[in-house]
Amino acid sequence: MSKSERLVVGLTGASGVVYGLRVLDACRELGVETHLVVSRSAVLTLSQETGLSPAEVQAKADVVHKVGDVGAAIASGSFRTLGMIVAPCSVRTMSEIATGVTSSLLTRAADVTLKERRPLVLMVRETPLHLGHLRTMVRLAEMGAVIAPPLPAFYARPASIEEMVDQSVGRALDLFGLSWAPVKRWGEGVGPIAGEA
Repeated sequence: MSKSERLVVGLTGASGVVYGLRVLDACRELGVETHLVVSRSAVLTLSQETGLSPAEVQAKADVVHKVGDVGAAIASGSFRTLGMIVAPCSVRTMSEIATGVTSSLLTRAADVTLKERRPLVLMVRETPLHLGHLRTMVRLAEMGAVIAPPLPAFYARPASIEEMVDQSVGRALDLFGLSWAPVKRWGEGVGPIAGEA
């Protein structure tokens, strides 16, 4: 995989910032160039859920864009990428993307991803969901986004939280055509073996 392949990665203030961090780690392993944009709320979540500073998180990305820089490369459809993943995705961010009225580089980049018909994967973190959330998700799905809440795949028999996180991240990366080694796949060492009755 060449470094010419790029993925935009958005981190929002929803709980589960580890998903975005592992996306960055996975892309580094896969040789995919990452363009990171972090919401202001995500900085607070980072301090609460990890021992990492914003600078340490930024060091995981190839390119870092300021959330207020709406003139950044990722705000233009002419800047070619594989698409964008928002991991984790807050309900506020999801709702803003659904309206098309964007107020930050993160949501502008998501809007551009949709208009260019590139994959937009939203790892939405919220539960329980009320009808407004569900209607917003339907609207986004109709617009072409993929709603991919990070849910544990118990068939993979995870032995740790890290394995559960990696499985969710790897399955999300599948949506961009990226195959990451830690993913356990049904019929390939997990579940029934192909050809068995």
